[in-house]
Amino acid sequence: MSGTVVLRSVRPYGEGDPVDVVVSDGVIDAIGADVTVPEGAEIVDGAGGVLLPGFVDLHTHVREPGREDTETIETGSAAAALGGYTAVFAMANTSPVADSVVITDHVWRRGQEVGLVDVHPVGAVTVGLQGKALAEMATMNAGVGAVRMFSDDGHCVADPLLMRRALEYSAGLGVLIAQHAEEPRLTEGAVAHEGPTAARLGLTGWPRSAEESIVARDAILARDARSRVHICHASTAGTVELLDWAKKQGIAITAEVTPHHLFLDDTRLETYDAVNKVNPPLREASDVQALRAALASGVVDCVATDHAPHAEQDKCCEFSQARPGMLGLETALSVIVTTMVETGLLDWRGVARVMSERPAEIVGLTDQGRPIAVGEPANLTIVDPDVRWTVVPKDLASLSANTPYESLELPAKVTATLLRGRITSRDGVAAAPSGGMN
Repeated sequence: MSGTVVLRSVRPYGEGDPVDVVVSDGVIDAIGADVTVPEGAEIVDGAGGVLLPGFVDLHTHVREPGREDTETIETGSAAAALGGYTAVFAMANTSPVADSVVITDHVWRRGQEVGLVDVHPVGAVTVGLQGKALAEMATMNAGVGAVRMFSDDGHCVADPLLMRRALEYSAGLGVLIAQHAEEPRLTEGAVAHEGPTAARLGLTGWPRSAEESIVARDAILARDARSRVHICHASTAGTVELLDWAKKQGIAITAEVTPHHLFLDDTRLETYDAVNKVNPPLREASDVQALRAALASGVVDCVATDHAPHAEQDKCCEFSQARPGMLGLETALSVIVTTMVETGLLDWRGVARVMSERPAEIVGLTDQGRPIAVGEPANLTIVDPDVRWTVVPKDLASLSANTPYESLELPAKVTATLLRGRITSRDGVAAAPSGGMN
């Protein structure tokens, strides 16, 4: 456990006058304007900034094992800490695939060795992400990494019988199936949203129905299996309508939205710059507005980055040949401030709900997304809401540089992050790896 840290002049949830927060041995020990500062305590000047629960990302790609040239658990953890995250869920599409307890336990242990953020492994639903046979979910769930979410992300579990069996199995284990909603027979060769922009640019179109048909199918399957299903990176207005319908039926369905689907639309494709190629694709402005409203209302539950680092050669090529994906961990908060706070759709309590509390609830984390209160774990982030900063790819902690926000000025910046009382980032610098288990 950590020693004592005092957060000077912070405003929990951006409310009221600044207070001091004393953290001792990884737990919030005192909150107030006149707290006693223990001798030898490390002082962090919050400068009146907003104090929030540490963020939880349900959808991160750290590329280890297999593509350590694009990201590692260490560099991904540093990016997460700088972005205000204290827990991330590492997707299974590594090489080898995280479809066995050997791989998932490695990811967990490596994350704990780095010690900047809790790296929770996501297990594959099917062996090798091939969509043919279920992976050994029970074994992965029982491992050291205690896998609590399974996904073939990057691929849809398209076979309805296999998906039904996965949902039934997950109900017995008490784990979550997260679906990459994409009917593959509707997206063969597709590289961009099917609409006027793609037609004008000569890009093969990706229809909304490819996503929405799977969302509708899996909602019904989850209803009949009496299980939970989570929709990854919701991207269309139709998906919002289906989620709303399903929730009103009492179906246990949740969904995430990425910062880039809240901010960018398919007009970005005019330059053919593959940094804007993502899966699912950037949609139209009407979809962006629907997603923002759904996040504000709770129809879409939370924000997830889908942080997807890629090597330069995988992006600097023909648009149709480029790998889909964008960096997201270090820019997520600023994009949410731009799209949701500055527009009046969310306040800082709302930011805590969609970036901390709700994602932790969805996967059953009991030590993350907790209220800022005495006795709670000190997983915290301090935000300067008034600063503006310019995105420079080489200054990001990721090994890759595929951010669509290059040279863009964004609002708000994380100034410090604490994981169980240990300072993991401060003033734009990530801490050194802890070198041991937390």
